[in-house]
Amino acid sequence: MGIVRGLERHTFVPSQRLVEADLAEQFDVGRNSVREALQRLAAEGIVELNRHRGASIRSLSLQEARDVMEVAELLTGLLGRAAARHGKRSPHAAELRLALADIASERVRSSSEAFSKARRNFYRALLDIAANRELNRLFPAVQMHVVHAQYRTPELLEMRIVDYARIGAAVLAGDGKKAEAAGIDHVRHVREAIERVATGMAD
Repeated sequence: MGIVRGLERHTFVPSQRLVEADLAEQFDVGRNSVREALQRLAAEGIVELNRHRGASIRSLSLQEARDVMEVAELLTGLLGRAAARHGKRSPHAAELRLALADIASERVRSSSEAFSKARRNFYRALLDIAANRELNRLFPAVQMHVVHAQYRTPELLEMRIVDYARIGAAVLAGDGKKAEAAGIDHVRHVREAIERVATGMAD
């Protein structure tokens, strides 16, 4: 189901109602497949199922977004540190270098879809380098894609590109402390930007 990627690309938005028949046609799958996918996304906290209103994409309150980022801060720091332990000798180091090059390219900077793909490749490479089964299980479940979909700001793109470069450089250098600090700082930067957006919404 492409709902998660749709959130990254902004073709789906928080609070959007999801109609099974429309999704089946859009993704060219059967209604049963759609129903199963929605159940799975509901279990992951991305979709809300209501007996009377049907399915919709979850909308986070500011406090819920803060809760997500609190967890993401710790896990991103841990991911950086774990990846740095293997960064210099991992067979997946080339994948990380390629993802970083893609992220820095003008093509990716000018396309939300290309950036989303490069971002997924960046984190996939970090997880592969870290080779930690629990991080592989837990990290994708953190709902930062929902946070980014709901609280959009132009400054986030450039900030993320800079932060990813710092994380990647520290991992490839095998510097666990710097990689952990860069991961934590990245989520803090996101939180600060979102707080500014939320404050503007409230004004």
